[in-house]
Order: sequence, then structure tokens, then C-alpha cells
Amino acid sequence: MAKLYTTINAGAEPLALERTSPSAPWTLPGGAKPDLVKTGPGQYSLMHQGRSFRVLVLKEDRETNTVRLRIGAHTYTVQIQDEQSRLMNTLGLDKIKGAAVKEIKAPMPGLVLKLLVKEGDTVKKNDPVLILEAMKMENVIKSPGDATVSKIHAQEKTAVEKGQLLVSFT
Repeated sequence: MAKLYTTINAGAEPLALERTSPSAPWTLPGGAKPDLVKTGPGQYSLMHQGRSFRVLVLKEDRETNTVRLRIGAHTYTVQIQDEQSRLMNTLGLDKIKGAAVKEIKAPMPGLVLKLLVKEGDTVKKNDPVLILEAMKMENVIKSPGDATVSKIHAQEKTAVEKGQLLVSFT
């Protein structure tokens, strides 16, 4: 069973929505199914307790998993979390999501075939940094984020162990 947790306007306790399968509708606590019909791009009709409400999606932010809605004359900010995101948040691990990675370590033992950068180079996220041969396969190791190469700790044609520091960034 999948769960989503919605927090409205940074309110106290999140509301849990559940569904039994990917094709099943989301249900509210107690099994109530919201009567929500899409009427156009970013527009919905919501029936609740015998009343009809027009819902407009004003803004959707996938980075923060928030949606800004206007229901009738009221505006709401709704944060949506799945079970994993909620656990990460509860443990305080969501704070490190945006932390800059300052180094690349070998993900597995192998042979550094080719260094694709040199010290002082500026790299963007996902730029190729080096090629590591492991288990007869060539693996392109990419930059974890925008940075400047401060030190290269590996050498071409040299064996490395899992976890060994390969490149440092500033």
C-alpha cells in the first residue's frame, strides 16, 4: 500500500492519503475518496460534503514537492511527501540533499584508464571526469556537481581500491 503525506500551509499534522495499487484512487483517512475531476490545464472541480469547489493550480515546484492551490477564495500551499521523503525529513537527512560533494571516490575496485580533467578545470554536474575499468567494463565517472578540480589523486593506468579518493573539488 502506497502512502502520501500532505501538509497544508505548514500545518501541524500531515494528512495521509493511501492507495492499494498504482491504478487505484487515493483515499483519505477513513476510506473516503475525494471527488476530484480535471476540468482543464491546472483546473479541477472538487466535490466535498455536498459542495462543489473550483481548484486552480497556481504553482507546482517539483524541487520542494509543493503545490500552491486556490480553492474558492482561499490560497493554500500543500507539501507532498512519500514515505521515504518523510523518513528522510524525520531523520534530518533532507538537509544534506543540496550539500556540495567535494570529492569523487572509487565506487568499485578497478583501473583508471583515462583522466578527462586536470587540476584547475571547471566542471559542470554530470561532466565526465575519468574512465574507470572494472570487471572488463569501462565506467565513465561523472562530476557530482558544478565545481573546480582542486586535486587529482589518481593516475592513469593505475589500480584503485573501492572507496579510494580519486578527485577533489572546491
